[in-house]
Amino acid sequence: MSQELADTMLDDQPQKEKINLLGLSASRLSEFFEEIGEKKFRATQIIKWIHQEGECDFQKMTNLSKDLRNKLHQIAEIKLPEVVSCQESVDGTCKWLIRVDGGSCIEMVYIPERERGTLCVSSQIGCALDCSFCATGKQGFNRDLTSAEIIGQLWIAADSFDQFSPKAKRRVSNVVMMGMGEPLMNFDNVVDAMSIMLEDNAYGLSKRRVTLSTSGVVPELDKLGDVSDVSLAISLHAPNDELRNELVPINRKYPLATFIQSAKNYIEKMPDNRRKVTVEYTLMDQVNDRSIHARELAVLLKDLPCKINLIPFNPFAGSGYKTVTNTALNRFRDILMAEGYTVTVRTTRGDDIAAACGQLAGEVNDRTKRQERYKKKLNDIQPLNIMEKRGQIG
Repeated sequence: MSQELADTMLDDQPQKEKINLLGLSASRLSEFFEEIGEKKFRATQIIKWIHQEGECDFQKMTNLSKDLRNKLHQIAEIKLPEVVSCQESVDGTCKWLIRVDGGSCIEMVYIPERERGTLCVSSQIGCALDCSFCATGKQGFNRDLTSAEIIGQLWIAADSFDQFSPKAKRRVSNVVMMGMGEPLMNFDNVVDAMSIMLEDNAYGLSKRRVTLSTSGVVPELDKLGDVSDVSLAISLHAPNDELRNELVPINRKYPLATFIQSAKNYIEKMPDNRRKVTVEYTLMDQVNDRSIHARELAVLLKDLPCKINLIPFNPFAGSGYKTVTNTALNRFRDILMAEGYTVTVRTTRGDDIAAACGQLAGEVNDRTKRQERYKKKLNDIQPLNIMEKRGQIG
């Protein structure tokens, strides 16, 4: 078939929705070009244009033939989410509000540090889970983000920092899947987006510098090690099932022993035997910050290669929780360190713009009615402190 005839057939066909190339991994781009009768090497050219050059206009991709550029213009697009606003904290943290298809907005955060810059990326509009201490969960849930909407966040940040310019300094050196949503409940799109982050012809990030955090979706975690080897963080927040059932409701389905074993299995699949799981533990005053909790945690993690990241709770309206005191935090850390664990304390960043851990909310067109119930709860009553409700003492 001549190229002229192929182009004529494309012109005569009813207009279909264009495929967004932004979120296609290298392998999926190769499949796309084969399907339209082009050589597979075109995938490498396109992925470089999009993710290394920051170019979204096919007509400016000068190493593609004019015919191919016209063909791509007819059947494909490079469509980014819309930046609604960007706020900068006094400490340099940046938070973007980003509108996606359907009108809802998500948030992503950039945290600059002396030797690295970390981008916290969202995976869902809202969150399908409802952890009691997280502002995102109170917004309810709309849908999973597409792979384009996930990797589009990294593209937007790179473009904001002029990272696509020749010889520009890489401002985004690390990515953490710790924004809005539970990444493993959007498995395929998250895996595809992370593969673009790691792709040498795209962002070329090290597998040690891309981290997925999960609250414990065990079946998907069991699958992850077969398709990815990014760093793993587990959102634990409690050392026993009774307390975690209240803080992280998915624990009722996948209890701690099952979750910890799954994390251990993931690490054991890694070719590098020095890899460790990061255990995230948000400390709340009089809830999970007692000495007994620290000792329980030390026993729980004894067979898991890990390091522990303690996170002071960041308040939000109506949560019913208070941030941990410095005395309790230091005591908790010291108990774990005495047991031989590597323990770090996460510095609160961006809390003046509600960009700190657990504060991301966005603007969610909630399909679950959870947001409506939460707002009613705020209007009607002051939520009880969980320790008062359970009658526990320190």
